[in-house]
Formats: sequence, structure tokens, C-alpha cells
Amino acid sequence: MVPSPLVLGLAAIASAAGVSAHGYHKSHINYTVVPGIFLQDDPATDPSTFNFTASNFGLIDRDYPHVKKQRHSTQWERLAKYIKELNAKAKRNERYSLLFLGRHGEGFHNAAESYFGTPAWNCYWGPMDGNETVTWADAHLTDVGIDQALTVNKFWKHLIKDERIMPPETYYTSPLYRCLDTARLTFSGLKLPRKNPFIPIVKEYLREGISARTCDRRSSRSYIHRHFPKYKFEKGFPEHDPFWTPLHSETSKDQDIRSKKLLDDVFTSDDSTYISITAHSGEIASLLRVLGHQPFRLSTGAALPVLVKVTTLQGEGPATTTEPYAPYKTCATAPTIRDPSCNDCSCCT
Repeated sequence: MVPSPLVLGLAAIASAAGVSAHGYHKSHINYTVVPGIFLQDDPATDPSTFNFTASNFGLIDRDYPHVKKQRHSTQWERLAKYIKELNAKAKRNERYSLLFLGRHGEGFHNAAESYFGTPAWNCYWGPMDGNETVTWADAHLTDVGIDQALTVNKFWKHLIKDERIMPPETYYTSPLYRCLDTARLTFSGLKLPRKNPFIPIVKEYLREGISARTCDRRSSRSYIHRHFPKYKFEKGFPEHDPFWTPLHSETSKDQDIRSKKLLDDVFTSDDSTYISITAHSGEIASLLRVLGHQPFRLSTGAALPVLVKVTTLQGEGPATTTEPYAPYKTCATAPTIRDPSCNDCSCCT
């Protein structure tokens, strides 16, 4: 088995999370979700039928403690006052932040999986760069994906103009093309505060779960800069993908470790209250696990706000141990079975 490249990557940002050079934790960060703010917090809400644009991002129409309900105030304005009140009364080691977790629009890899079927995609087509028709390595957005992102852009325009929402103060994105482009289409052209313009920061750890499929292999830093010249790279962002390994996959445990490190890095270097994150289905699922949010699967182009309490605690945090990448099986020929419940190469026969 191939040792996980995640080990070296974690060491690179360990100091940001309060870890000494010898590996001793000076402090650690704990995350909890503030319940009762969004419909998505309720286990009764069905992700498969939930429409975030038709439900005001799932924001519940309710009163908040110590926030007077003024005649012409919107629910988002009242929530902003509530979050401000929470932060004003928080202890020195606590803060509250609203995360907007957005999934990229449909990419060519999503369309290919739908076309070939999941077993054939996972075990035969996915590890290839593409076929004679289309390329899905570091997949770009389809026309459907572009439309999905533009729909969210229109939704944000409505939120800012009519609901008077507090827009993000900081923007982060996965380094994979489909997220870089989704972020651009989603937030370009909005009436944003001058002090908080849309200049996203590209974060290596926001990438999708690292599989043997080439859609999870990012392009070079030079390529990203050429196509998104106004984006900023986090410190130390390398020219070439340091993590993707042919025919090997990151484990879910390792993904959650890097998601926790990603959040720790953000919350030790960024004091923003409103933060946008553009990532992937699997990575957002991992972030939700770290935050303690209930599972809530997002369709392509969908987004999920989460109000988070961030607490810095003294002493050593829970021990984490990374795992080796797992070998990835492939098929000599594409499986013809299209049973979506079959996700591995047992379907090759």
C-alpha cells in the first residue's frame, strides 16, 4: 500500500492549529452546530426534496433571544443581529460564524457517471482521462452545471437586494476546476461591500475525496492562475498535485482529518463571521461530519448554510492517525450492469 501523502500536508499547517514543532498540542478547536436556525438542521427535512432557493436557504422564520422584531426587518437582518449578539456575549475562546457551503455545478464527470452507470464509472471509465468524446480529468462544468451556478447567482442577487442578507466576507474554493468556475459564476457581478470583494482563496484541502478517478486530480497551479488570474492561492500551494496517486484512494478517515485541519486553518487565520466555501459533495459531507451537523447530501449546484460555534480549548485534542491510501481495483472491461447499489468491481463479472 502507498503511504498517505496527507501526513506531509498536515504537518505543513500544524502550527496554525496550535501544534508545536514536536507534535504537542497547545490547544485544539471544537466545532458545534447551533440548532434551530435552518430547516436543514432538522432530521425531518428530506435532502432529496429540499429546494434551498425556494425556501430562503432554509432559514426558519422565528424570533431570536434579545433581538427585537422590527416592522420592516427581514429574517436575514434579524439573524445577523442575533449572530452579532452571540459574538458580543461569547467567551474569549468562543466565536460564531455562518458558513455557506456550496457544491459545484454539474461537471462532465457527473454526466459521464450518469451515462455509463456507477459500476462502470468507478471501475473502468473513472480512472481514465476521458473518452473520444469528452475529457473529465479535473472536470469542467457542463452547460447544465453552468446554468446551475447562474441560478445560484440570481438567488444571491435576490438575497442581497430583497432579503438584505449579509454576504460572505471571505471566499474559499477547492482547487478543482469545477469549483473554481462555480465560485466565479456564483459570485461575480453581485453588489458586494467594497471591503469584502469576491477574491477567493484556493485551498488544497477543500478538494474532493481523493480517489483513483482522474476527476479528483487537480491541474497545475500555473493552469489555475491562467484561467482564474484574480484568485489567490493559500501560502505554500504547490505547482503540481501532491496528493493524487494512480489506482489508490484516500480513506474517509483521512478525509475527515484534512477537513478538520482545513477548518482549523481557516478559523485560526480568518476572523470573518460570514464565510463562503465552494467544494464537493463528498468534501461537504466530510465537513458536516467534523462540524457535527446531520448528514445532508447536496445535489450539484446546491448550497447549505450552517451556523457554527467555534471553541478553542486548551490541552491536547483527540488523537488522529492517518491511514495508508487504499489500493483501487479496476475492471479490464466496462461492466454493463447499471444497478446504482453496486459501487465496486464485484460488478465486473
